[in-house]
Amino acid sequence: MYRKDVNERSPLRILEKSSHGGLGRGNLGVAMARAGVGKTAFLVHVALDDLMRDRKVLHVSLDSPVDHVKSWYDAVFQDLVKTAELTARSATQELINKNRIIQAYSLHGHGGSNEFSIAKLKHSIELLSQHAQFVPDVVMIDAYDWSRATLEEAAELRALAKHLNVELWMTALTHRHQTGPDAPDKVPPPCDRFASLISLVVFLQPIDKNLSVRLLKDHDTEVVCDTHLMLHPDTMRLVDERAPNSPASDLPPSAYTLLSGGAIGAEAEFGACAERYGLKEENYSFEGHPVARTRGLRLLTNEELRDGDVSLAYVSATMHRPYHQNPTLRKVLQSIWHQVNSSQEVFIIGVIQRDDTVKGGTGWAAELARHQGKPLHVYDQERRSWFTWSHTARQWQASKPAITHSRFTGTGTRSLSDDGRAAIVELFAHSFGANRTGRSGPIKA
Repeated sequence: MYRKDVNERSPLRILEKSSHGGLGRGNLGVAMARAGVGKTAFLVHVALDDLMRDRKVLHVSLDSPVDHVKSWYDAVFQDLVKTAELTARSATQELINKNRIIQAYSLHGHGGSNEFSIAKLKHSIELLSQHAQFVPDVVMIDAYDWSRATLEEAAELRALAKHLNVELWMTALTHRHQTGPDAPDKVPPPCDRFASLISLVVFLQPIDKNLSVRLLKDHDTEVVCDTHLMLHPDTMRLVDERAPNSPASDLPPSAYTLLSGGAIGAEAEFGACAERYGLKEENYSFEGHPVARTRGLRLLTNEELRDGDVSLAYVSATMHRPYHQNPTLRKVLQSIWHQVNSSQEVFIIGVIQRDDTVKGGTGWAAELARHQGKPLHVYDQERRSWFTWSHTARQWQASKPAITHSRFTGTGTRSLSDDGRAAIVELFAHSFGANRTGRSGPIKA
C-alpha cells in the first residue's frame, strides 16, 4: 500500500469529516484526557499523517527527552507498516526524518536556557527557518500545563499559530474529577477558561481496553457531531469491530514504560526485568526515601506530591485497616498515585486478603486502579497464582496476564518471595518473548 492510500484510510479522515475539515492553519487544537490515556500517541499519529503528506512537523515535548518521543514515532510507524502493509518503507522513513524535528524543553525549570516559553519557541522556529530552511506546517506541544496558564498566554499561543500559519496541536491533562465513566459534553477544566481561543477540542476517553475519541468543540459550530471513533490506545489504529478487544499491535519493548517506585523487593525486580528487555522506566520517589533503582528515577517535588494527596482517614476506610498520620507514609501513598494515575494497567506482587484488598501499602495502588477502572492484576504470594480483578463481576478471577499497554505500573511487597520473583520474570517473558537485548543472567538493581 502506498503512502497516499494509508493516509486516505487513516482514522483522522473520519475526524476531519466529523469536524469542519479538521483543525486548519492558523488554529489551535487541544487533545484532552487524563494521565496515561493516549494524548502523546494521538499527537504522534496526527504528526505521522502530516509527515507522510510531505508536510513539515515540529514536535515540542515538555515532559520527555527527545529519544523517548522518537521511540513513540518509531513504534507507531512500525505498527503502520505492518498493519497497512506499507510499501517503500525506507523511503517513507527517510521522508519522515527529513520533515520532522523534535525539541525537548522543561516546563517548570529554574530559569535555565532549556526552560519552555512561548517567546523561546517562536525564536527557535525563526532560527530553524533562517538557518535550516525548515518552516513547519504543523507544531505539536505536548504536556503544556493548562492549569497554570493565563488568558494572555493562551491568546499568545493562538496568535503564534496565526502568525506562523501553522496547525498548532497541544495536549491537556484533565482534572481528577473528569476521570470517571461519564465523559464531559463541553470543554472541561482546565481548558474551559480558554474555549473561545481553541478551535478544536478532542476528548480521549478509555472504554474497556480501547479509546473513544469525541469532539467537544468544532470551531464555531453550536452542535458538534459525534465522531464514533474507537481506537487502540497505543497506536491510534481503528479498532476492528469484529474483535474489539484484540491486541493493538506488536510494539517493540522500547515503546513500553514501567511506572514504579524503585524500592527493594518487587519494584526492584520489575525494574531489572524492564531494563533486561529494553523497556523504559519511571521510578517515582521523594527526597530522603531510599530506593534500590536509580534508572528513570524521578524525585517528586512537594507540589507534585500534593497532586496525589488523600486523607489517611479515607485510605483507612477504603482499605479496612488503620493508617496512622505519618508524614512519610503520606508521601509514599502520594507517590503511588503518580505510578497508577499515569499508567494504563497495574501489576502487583502481594497477598489478596479476605476483604478483596491487597495487603500492605501497595494495596493502595490496587484501590486506585479499581477506582479508575484500570486493568488490575495481582500475584498472590501465598496462593502462588495470578488473579485479575473483574470490574463487572466485582471479584478476583484466576488469570495468566500479559503486559498489553505501553504504560503500566509494576509494584508490590518489599518481602519478595522466590515465587514472586519468578512470577515477574515469567510475566515479562510471556509478554515480550526472549531477551531482546541479548543479555543473560541477573541484572543489578
